Amino acid sequence: MKNITLKEIAETLGISITTVSKALKNYPDVSPRTRQAVMNLAHQLQYTPNSFAVNLRTQESKTIGLIIPEVVHHFFSSVINGIIAEAEKNGYLVIILQSNESLELEKKQVALLLSKRVDGILMSLSNESNDDEHIREIIHKGIPFVQFDKISKLIHSSKVIINDQLAAMQAVQHLIDNGCKKIAHIRGPVNPQNAIDRFLGYKKALEKNTIPFDSSLVYTCQRVSFEEGYAFAEQIKKEHPDVDGVFVITDLVAVGVLAYFNENQIRVPDDVAVIGFSNWFMSQVITPKLSTVDQPSDEMGTRAFQLLLEQMIARRDQKPFQAQTIELKTAVVQRESTRKKS
Repeated sequence: MKNITLKEIAETLGISITTVSKALKNYPDVSPRTRQAVMNLAHQLQYTPNSFAVNLRTQESKTIGLIIPEVVHHFFSSVINGIIAEAEKNGYLVIILQSNESLELEKKQVALLLSKRVDGILMSLSNESNDDEHIREIIHKGIPFVQFDKISKLIHSSKVIINDQLAAMQAVQHLIDNGCKKIAHIRGPVNPQNAIDRFLGYKKALEKNTIPFDSSLVYTCQRVSFEEGYAFAEQIKKEHPDVDGVFVITDLVAVGVLAYFNENQIRVPDDVAVIGFSNWFMSQVITPKLSTVDQPSDEMGTRAFQLLLEQMIARRDQKPFQAQTIELKTAVVQRESTRKKS
């Protein structure tokens, strides 16, 4: 079926194209009778607006791009829910792209979104992102841009973050308060800012409690996976059998740690306490239930879109916009894996 145009509707009804356009947009200067006739014929002919032509007139696509490291991760799926819900309220569609923690793929996805002329871009950086050129291209072109969760401090843009360093300090302090004296840390890759900050928070908590930092107690993930958690738990117990606490970069890795301990009759928390990060839903259903840091993922998505919307409106209205940073609160959630020792 061919696409029906405003011109065909106008010729059929014997009115101008402008009148048809106004009637479809419910302008008050079109009579109710004419408006109803236009609406009836448009429905009968299955007319749909030419979005490309509309975009040319308004200079808006009503779409935004979202680039995240992985869709399946509970944290990011919850962020996506927050973004989509807020976008729909404001009449925007979201193009979701997954970088798979690859810098090269992330660059291609940025280029794709720019070619699609999206109205704005939201991004959580991949673990490999140590080159900001593609991100600077977004800003150079004047495209509204907001970073969230995994960000680059070197890029001047709006951001929605948590205080990863403080949250990590509180997680490690929780282990210390529960009697832990030798604490290992399974950290994220060396590039992402949140992995760096959580590592620094771990070190600061030790320093605050006059516990010497030992680099051999730090294990670095590459993929941030269940399998790495399992393997590192085995390595920790072989290399440091007297470790009595483990602070883990994220809950997915921490579940791998618990799996190894459970399979090898290492009692949690009596022999070793474990705390994760993000409050993944699995943390509440495994045995023992995992203590963690609650990260407000849905709110992060909502606030990220709201920041982007402010910038998109400012751009449309040709008004200045000052980049903002929103810092969301976190909290330690104590469960069975860090029960206070008697």
